[in-house]
Amino acid sequence: MAKEREEEVYVGAIDQGTTSSRFIIYDGNANPVASHQVEFTQFYPESGWVEHDPMEILESVRDCMEKALDKATVAGHNVESGLKAIGITNQRETTLVWSKSTGDPLYNAIVWMDVRTSSICRRLEESLPGGRTHFTETTGLPVSTYFSALKLIWLLENVDAVKAAAQSGDALFGTVDTWLIWNLTGGVHKGVHVTDCSNASRTMLMDLATLTWHAPTLETLKIPPSLLPRIISNAELIGRIAKGWPLVGTPIAGCLGDQHAATLGQACKPGEAKSTYGTGAFILINTGLSPKHSKHGLLSTIAYKLGPNKPSSYALEGSIAIAGAAVQWLRDGLGLIKTASEIEGLAELAGEEGAGGVYFVPAFGGLLAPWWRDDARGVLVGMTRATSKAHIARAVLESMCFQVRDVVEAMRADAGEGEGFVLRVDGGATVNNLLMQLQADLLGSPVLRPADIETTALGAAYAAGLATGVWTEDDIFTSGNKASNDTVFNPRVCEEERDRRFKSWHKAVEKSFDLADLA
Repeated sequence: MAKEREEEVYVGAIDQGTTSSRFIIYDGNANPVASHQVEFTQFYPESGWVEHDPMEILESVRDCMEKALDKATVAGHNVESGLKAIGITNQRETTLVWSKSTGDPLYNAIVWMDVRTSSICRRLEESLPGGRTHFTETTGLPVSTYFSALKLIWLLENVDAVKAAAQSGDALFGTVDTWLIWNLTGGVHKGVHVTDCSNASRTMLMDLATLTWHAPTLETLKIPPSLLPRIISNAELIGRIAKGWPLVGTPIAGCLGDQHAATLGQACKPGEAKSTYGTGAFILINTGLSPKHSKHGLLSTIAYKLGPNKPSSYALEGSIAIAGAAVQWLRDGLGLIKTASEIEGLAELAGEEGAGGVYFVPAFGGLLAPWWRDDARGVLVGMTRATSKAHIARAVLESMCFQVRDVVEAMRADAGEGEGFVLRVDGGATVNNLLMQLQADLLGSPVLRPADIETTALGAAYAAGLATGVWTEDDIFTSGNKASNDTVFNPRVCEEERDRRFKSWHKAVEKSFDLADLA
């Protein structure tokens, strides 16, 4: 991607995740030159509920922008004069409602993994002619606690302030991208109320074919259209940063949900797949220029749309709720490790016997793709008197890999991918070499880890750079498989052993079903 430039050129990326916010500054060759990350609080008011403070999210983003800019300046980069645009990527589905007149949140943000809407899901499944899949043909999504529409219904039914503001016309709805953009572009002073098509595709309210809000769905769910933001592409001039923020006047020119940003950051073309390992794990395969509906428990969604007049690329996705979060549970819940990075060394102590017949199914709030069982709960099976904490650590790592294989098997069935399949990986957990080798072993396909594993932020920067002429699509997609310092993990386990363990995993998964009433 190297270009001859007479001036310093930079593109920034706001990466707002489930547990932290980051701001990364890239140079004109898409190399990171400075970054800063800030963690924020997760609240658990009741069992299965997960919330964020919307104002804390804003302050974390502001702090990251200021400190990353300071770091870049100290390193000799004149970012303020050379910054062409900023892109945004964010945790998807997390739902907010706020006052148009005051800018104040009317409730905490309800996080994507929150399952408080289970009873609403059951109500809809029983009352809708199509049951759980009633909206799938149009939106690509089943009725699930996962998606924003269900969280918005809960807010409208259970929070008086939201109900009153919706009735008076003072309420605005959005996912985190919408909340950030509205505030960054002025808030109550003519802030821009938009969402991009990738985030909109995760609400269960957007028509995948037209990329517009689907009026019959809104009517069925009794959601007022006046609450909703305007849907835009992933790469276009959205607005400019307003006074009161760092980098005033800088264009915001890109926006994608985190998994779509990673798909772009990995430069996935049709037939290519990536898996991001974070709090959860999310596998997307680019299926081309038309929506493809799954028959094996996957979601139909947008991959990316790189400009208002550009064609839409679509994807199939398998979403896994608990991946890295299981490592956090070992650390914070059980105290088996002090830091997340310790799990690799602990799991290696198990030696050649691996997990010793132990299987862990991290269904803390149910299972997402391809099972879609919100009645499932976590199980740890196969223990004997000889089971040690090393075996449990190994089983936790293997649980991520088995879940990814479940999704990839569904993708192969739906999209016909087989020989030559390579899984591109990214996200913080991929620094764990044991995890990556286990993934290759249990998947039976090569796993490719790029030199820069933070491809989510890179995808947001790419989108903003595309919209402002910093890069072209050819720059991005011809460099997608570029780096000689990428790492490839090849399978070392024979097919017979791999399949035996996969069958045992499914036996453990079945034991996690129908356990929600135990609580």
